[in-house]
Amino acid sequence: MLGRAGRRLLAAGAVLAVATGALAGCGKSDKAAETPPVRLGALLPLSGYFAPTGQPMADAYNMAIKEANEAGGVLGRRVEIVFSDDACDPGAAVVGANQLVSEDITVSVGGGCSVAAVPSLKIFRAAGIPMIIPGANSTDLLAPGYDSVFLLAGTTRLEAKQAVEAMGRLGVRRVAVVDDGTSFSDTLASETTAFVKEMDNGTTLTGRQRVSQGATSYPRVVATVLQQRADMVFYTGYYSEAAALIRDLRAAHYTGKIMLADAGTDPALLEQITPAEAEGLLGLSLPVAKFMPQAATWAARYRAAYGREPGPFTMQAYDAARLAINAIGRAGTLDREAVRKAIADTKPGDIRLLSGPSEFQRDGTQVNPTFLVLRAQHGAFVLSDL
Repeated sequence: MLGRAGRRLLAAGAVLAVATGALAGCGKSDKAAETPPVRLGALLPLSGYFAPTGQPMADAYNMAIKEANEAGGVLGRRVEIVFSDDACDPGAAVVGANQLVSEDITVSVGGGCSVAAVPSLKIFRAAGIPMIIPGANSTDLLAPGYDSVFLLAGTTRLEAKQAVEAMGRLGVRRVAVVDDGTSFSDTLASETTAFVKEMDNGTTLTGRQRVSQGATSYPRVVATVLQQRADMVFYTGYYSEAAALIRDLRAAHYTGKIMLADAGTDPALLEQITPAEAEGLLGLSLPVAKFMPQAATWAARYRAAYGREPGPFTMQAYDAARLAINAIGRAGTLDREAVRKAIADTKPGDIRLLSGPSEFQRDGTQVNPTFLVLRAQHGAFVLSDL
């Protein structure tokens, strides 16, 4: 399940330094070989339920580092990336973030789960380490107002707005919102309920419920959905609990629509439910390579290197590493404040990101980030026409 990087981890929070492409500079000069590397750090889930998401992200980071080193590195140095396994767990994330700080990283480029990314904010801030976060997008990440935090995945507020707009286009009249209590899921659910009231597009809220992470069945939630006659269930949590909820809804012969947040719209979900249970599911998604023409060449390189399609957050992980290296080069130094400023000042002409605009607003969010609407069809997610 864990692949190359994960198999070498002994426990959640263990640190692994990967100098992918470190030999690319061999033969150029003894001095360059002796120069300490530039280190990036990435907290991501390499164990537990979410390892199927974290390991492809690790591959994307390695791909970016290898390409950078083959091009000569940055500031005359090779680049390394240090992974720490947060298992999408806040406690493991605190341990892992402190370990990454001790590894003298210049930029943190990790963050797949908001519940794990949020407690790492203060740790990296105290160390003066800027954060480029590829996957996590809870507005809780913006709450402290740090000028050193940059999101590549939009925000839960924007996702909520797009979800409610999709409900209006679908003619949904009664929506039940279900969350799992984690930072991402809770904030997305709260913002969705607020937009339902604010937008007044014909959709009303039947109620809001919460599932327990790790449970295998949710009969109480399903019974309430049926009793309230909701014609859509919008689940804002992660794919492992989404699978159990979908199975329960289908078993209860629920005939309404089911829509998932981007954390649930993952190919790993389709391995946990049958094609019949999946058919017709709707899901929001961050940009995914297979649906982005500008990423076709990159996706082919990824497939050739790792033997599988790039999954959710892989483009964002690749971009986070590339952006960090680009900013270090533009800063001309490893001084973290100078690098932070270079990231904040990034313009489209500085670097072309695959996953979205190469420009940030004052709050650290991308200018006009993209969300897609997908539909499950014949056992796979396809681009919806919504």
